[in-house]
Amino acid sequence: MNIGLDMMGGDFAPLEAVKGAAEFLSDSKAGLHLTLIGDEGQIKTHLTNHSIAAEKYTIVHAAQVIEMNEHPTKALKEKQQSSIAIGFHLLATGKTDAFISAGNTGAMMVGSLFSIKTIEGVLRPTIGAYMPREDGTLGLLVDVGLNADCKPENLNQFAVLGSLFAKHILNFENPKCGLINLGEEEGKGNILTQATYPLLKENKQLNFIGNIEGRDILLTKADVLVCNGFTGNVVLKLAESFYDISRRRNITDEHLDRFNFEQYGGVPVLGVAKPVIIGHGISHAMAFKNMIRIAHRMLETDLLTKMKDSFVEQD
Repeated sequence: MNIGLDMMGGDFAPLEAVKGAAEFLSDSKAGLHLTLIGDEGQIKTHLTNHSIAAEKYTIVHAAQVIEMNEHPTKALKEKQQSSIAIGFHLLATGKTDAFISAGNTGAMMVGSLFSIKTIEGVLRPTIGAYMPREDGTLGLLVDVGLNADCKPENLNQFAVLGSLFAKHILNFENPKCGLINLGEEEGKGNILTQATYPLLKENKQLNFIGNIEGRDILLTKADVLVCNGFTGNVVLKLAESFYDISRRRNITDEHLDRFNFEQYGGVPVLGVAKPVIIGHGISHAMAFKNMIRIAHRMLETDLLTKMKDSFVEQD
């Protein structure tokens, strides 16, 4: 099992990426190897202070970095020696099994779509976000910004992808799937939600419980929360603000602390053919450690094969 890690992505690279990798590997995951992609000199400098057994990693030098403000498609085309471009090349050619970066999100999405491709049958990939609930579990919100405008069949596929992730990564035996709407009754909502409801209801791969409202998002009514990316992004940014407000007001609360995204690392791009994890630009060691954990879990459970099989079943 070989996981590629972009060491130059994020505001605190490569130090925090090195620290996160060292923390993860300190648990001595048998059979796991990391490919550290970035400026070899900088990586080695930080490795001297954060011991990682030499047999657990390989450094692949990348002479270039795609900055956060660069145009994704142009940057990937012009910076073939960047850590993100090399990371996707290694993944696409089978030299690594997963790829993680906290770098330019747009470049990560472009690389996912054009280097890795979508699972056959998937119309559009999606990205999700974790919603902390009061009982200590996490719900999964999909989509959270990749697809601002959607068709009913897109939401139907997001629900399948999200449910598989919730089952095999979040450990829900039969995850409950809800459609975010402005009322619980069937027939409520706009044209999109009205047309999506019967698709979810008839989909035998889902444990569909019907419509859910905004007040249900942080409760346990549904484990997979389905919506278009415009709605999902608004919900996500609102949820993130809870943690920021609590810190500014010096409020210590166990539940509010769970809105710190670094506890969960990054989010996977669901619907592409290989594991790709995107982290926040301000990721620290904890986030990098948890991104590696998610990638490891996706490979360990063979999640991508299960997703591919689910779309063969739909055909």
